[in-house]
Amino acid sequence: MKERHYPQAPKHVYLFGTCLVDLFVPQAGLDAVRLLEREGVTVHYPQGQSCCGQPAYSSGNPEQAKQVARAQLALFQENWPVVVPSGSCAGMMRHHWPQLFADDAEMAALARSVSERIYELTEFLLKVLRVDYSDLIAADAQTEKVVLHTSCGARREMGTRQHGVELVDSLPGVTRVEHERESECCGFGGTFSLRHPDISGAMVKDKVASACATGCGKLVSADCGCLLNIGHAAAYQGKRLEVEHMASFLWRRVEQAGIGAAGDMTQKIEVAA
Repeated sequence: MKERHYPQAPKHVYLFGTCLVDLFVPQAGLDAVRLLEREGVTVHYPQGQSCCGQPAYSSGNPEQAKQVARAQLALFQENWPVVVPSGSCAGMMRHHWPQLFADDAEMAALARSVSERIYELTEFLLKVLRVDYSDLIAADAQTEKVVLHTSCGARREMGTRQHGVELVDSLPGVTRVEHERESECCGFGGTFSLRHPDISGAMVKDKVASACATGCGKLVSADCGCLLNIGHAAAYQGKRLEVEHMASFLWRRVEQAGIGAAGDMTQKIEVAA
């Protein structure tokens, strides 16, 4: 994977919330905003955003994916980083948007320009904002053991597994436990789980069993699709395994340490039409 060169910390960023965050886990989006604003960044959230186009793209419908991507590209006109609380969606936006418009020079140039500003949340926190949670005071915070799950897109396209690992490992009072099937797909894969339910079900069963075998009761991931799949599968199997988005987990630990900014952080969000 090509080494990425990171800019200085900006004063403004866009947040691309993803459709799964918007529809199923909105708290993860709000907590991502809180983490960014804690570092003095103003977060802008274009209201016209919807989906990155990955479901259509991975289902073999590039024209539909282009229509979705085209609508998103028009939203990020300022030269600000676009932070995405999903490695899977970030991978689509950074690596596949330019490919979609290979036959359209003007749109391809725009897609490349935007794609170069796409960052997965943990990558942005660690490499651009250079956060350091190791100095947090955890005296009143509950100690926790957690296992991680990194989505296929985050691990193999964005290369952001290590960023999540470093952030979690830096948190006082948190112990990360590796499990046997951490590097494997959870079986969700967007429409894959619908087209191949038996295979998907077997994969997530293995994932849940591997996580539970560690004795940890909490699984953390930066991708909502994986979290929904793993969490519901665990509940269906009667396993005691809670799931939490990385943004919410990080913010909860920061807030418990008493270092977070005071007041309702969400009031600072700049909402663009």
